[in-house]
Amino acid sequence: MEGQIDNTAPAVYTALYADGHFEKIRLGGLINRGGAAGKIYAAEGHPKLVAKIFHNKNKSAVNRKKLEAMLLNRPNFPPAVKDGIEYVQIAWPEAVLDDENGFCVGYLMPLIDMSKAVSLDHLMQKAIRKKLQLPEKYAYRVFAAYNVASMVAALHSCGHYIVDLKPSNVSVYKDSMMVAMVDCDGFSIKGERNNRYPAEFVSEEYIYPEGMTQSCDEMGEEQDKFALAVMIFKLLNNGIHPFSGVPRKNDGEMLTIQNRIEQYHYAYGLWPDTYQAPHPYSLHEYFDKKTLELFERVFARGEKRPSAQEWQEHLHNLLHNMKPCKKNPDHVYFTAKGCGLCAAEERFRGTMSDIRRQKETPQMIRGMEISSISVENLRKNKAEKISENAKIRKITIAVVAVYMVFFGCLYMILDPVKDFIIDMGVGIQGFAITLLMFAIHKIFTEYSTKIPAFQNRSFTQMLQVYAFICILIALVFINEIPDGLLDLAL
Repeated sequence: MEGQIDNTAPAVYTALYADGHFEKIRLGGLINRGGAAGKIYAAEGHPKLVAKIFHNKNKSAVNRKKLEAMLLNRPNFPPAVKDGIEYVQIAWPEAVLDDENGFCVGYLMPLIDMSKAVSLDHLMQKAIRKKLQLPEKYAYRVFAAYNVASMVAALHSCGHYIVDLKPSNVSVYKDSMMVAMVDCDGFSIKGERNNRYPAEFVSEEYIYPEGMTQSCDEMGEEQDKFALAVMIFKLLNNGIHPFSGVPRKNDGEMLTIQNRIEQYHYAYGLWPDTYQAPHPYSLHEYFDKKTLELFERVFARGEKRPSAQEWQEHLHNLLHNMKPCKKNPDHVYFTAKGCGLCAAEERFRGTMSDIRRQKETPQMIRGMEISSISVENLRKNKAEKISENAKIRKITIAVVAVYMVFFGCLYMILDPVKDFIIDMGVGIQGFAITLLMFAIHKIFTEYSTKIPAFQNRSFTQMLQVYAFICILIALVFINEIPDGLLDLAL
């Protein structure tokens, strides 16, 4: 294919350095297949350097100009030394590589031992830290945030911008928390006479609100300021994104993180957000006041975002003013409110305790435990229910029969007290009938939920009318009301 570089056999290229000298470089073995831009090879005779060879040379002229601008305008990143070990912090070009025809095919850069480093993403989640045996000390995450801010500040001082700044594009050394950056040829680079060689990529969830209408060519320092603040927020807040939270309406539109950024739905600011509430395990309420103010300036509408240098200075102050937690040596805190990490862990334990209680509580469906629902149990319960209903039906028939016989024979039952009833007078008798009918109605109403037959309202009304007629007939005969009077009433 035209423009494709042949990497099938070891090649010899000419390395052109910034001071004008050059040398022949023979590629060694393939170290990393790299990303979209190119592959990484060892450089024979240079154990501290590697060669990045682009996949094709169609952009040879543009790549050369960008790499030359990087060689002439280097950020000040001397290797960091800790306990006698040297840590390369950035894979900045050392020399341009030309093939025998004078085409720019790649560049030499310092070797970063990625076996000793992990993606910054891995530092943010407790489960991943535990799996990778990364240090749990919170102060280390603050130190990593400081190192990222320092690196971005150094690049900005030279007029360079990262643009595609996100945790997965930044590595951190596991034993020192020093930061390492690769793929620097993808940055937005400032050249001579204010020329700019733009970045080509940017990632959602880290794009500043104004950037939604811009291309990578137009993005610069404001994009880096926003993405840097997102990374710092996540490092300080256990991986929680500043634009993630709990939506206030369950039936509302579910916005992506980038949609929330575009609409300024920042849930951790001075004023509550209309769309979402903070994450329940957020530590933001325990942040230093200055930290909250800086985040507010980044994520609130219309504010002037702090520079990377301002973040660097603030994080430096935090590192030197943190207070150790008395309960947990891995924790620190910033204000008189106490340890936010302990508070978040306590909330988490409470949530897990509630979940365990819910799991231990029998789940019921129509009064039955879910765990007891099986074919055998269902058959057994059905048989028991049928038997119980049959008993209730028999008892109901017997009760209704006794009820009807009782009221049908009411005259004979009351005959021994006939004189007493007559002496009561018609008025008191009427009052007594009213109370008795009320009591009968009350009994039918109370047992309507327990006896299926009594759930039929027409049936219970019929029984009550029957009782009323029987009572009237009994009183007519007891009071010996004349037949003629009855005829008049009819």
